[in-house]
Amino acid sequence: ISIRERTIAENSMVVLLQGLQGEVTTVDLRNESTARGRVVSVDAFMNIRLADVLYQDRRGQLTRLQDLFVTGRNVRYVHIPDHVDIMKTIQNQLSKIHRVRNFASEGGGRKEFPKKTK
Repeated sequence: ISIRERTIAENSMVVLLQGLQGEVTTVDLRNESTARGRVVSVDAFMNIRLADVLYQDRRGQLTRLQDLFVTGRNVRYVHIPDHVDIMKTIQNQLSKIHRVRNFASEGGGRKEFPKKTK
């Protein structure tokens, strides 16, 4: 994940969707179809990868898919499961982002270019 993606994520509600990883949820699409499946991943641009999907097109025809990639621009609505604590999920995701961001300042990261000492 790039720094740009982390910045976008921590400044938007995408962190909530990223916290749904592993959960089964429904995604309503702009073309009036729906996809219900397990969230595999969500990037900062709200692109969503689902597994074990039940896809329903706008005419109501159901199709089973192993996986489905939905581009963020095609997402109309993501259903948050009732059992998900929204605030806790957001806080957990933000703390993950901050752990990654602070990793370098704690002596982590690459060692090829040691910091210059005065």
